[in-house]
Amino acid sequence: MTVDFDAAAKVLGGLRPYPVAVTTIDGGFANGLMSLSAGAASIIPEAPRATISLTKYNLTHDMVVRSGVFVMHMLSAEDEQLEQSLEILMTLGGSSGRDGDKIGKLRTKTGVTGAPILLDAHSYVEARVTGTLDVQESSIFVGDVVAAEILNPGRRLQINEAWPKLPAEWVERYEANHVPQLENARSRRFAEHA
Repeated sequence: MTVDFDAAAKVLGGLRPYPVAVTTIDGGFANGLMSLSAGAASIIPEAPRATISLTKYNLTHDMVVRSGVFVMHMLSAEDEQLEQSLEILMTLGGSSGRDGDKIGKLRTKTGVTGAPILLDAHSYVEARVTGTLDVQESSIFVGDVVAAEILNPGRRLQINEAWPKLPAEWVERYEANHVPQLENARSRRFAEHA
């Protein structure tokens, strides 16, 4: 059976329109990253759950494994918040926490779990991990929501709106930094078949 990878990318890519800023804390060190793999994980309104998928290559992944907490932030598309949204995206998506403090560059407050809340985000849910699914190159974390807030009402930013507004040099650096992450994911996924 042959898979049409272009068709699969179009179908699956359409399911991830929102860039999500994920933050956590572990051993007093706060970190975060950008993800396109996040969502709701419960149909019970009075018992909400959130889900995030993080590649094992990222420091934030290991920190969530150890701490068992994460905050999932949506970014604002409103004109008066767009600059801050792009700053969050570039700060958390442009480098590794292994290279230094990323969270300290952003306006934050401490959440109920101790994890940082990004004050310039559109909104957030804060969660404690209740289950983890290991999928070779990534882990899917499901967490009970312990806090939530709309910080800046209005439209949420979609990735197809944000990407063209990012500086070309940042996009080039992002794409170069993505290569080792992709290679790591491929080695983890296909190692079983080698």
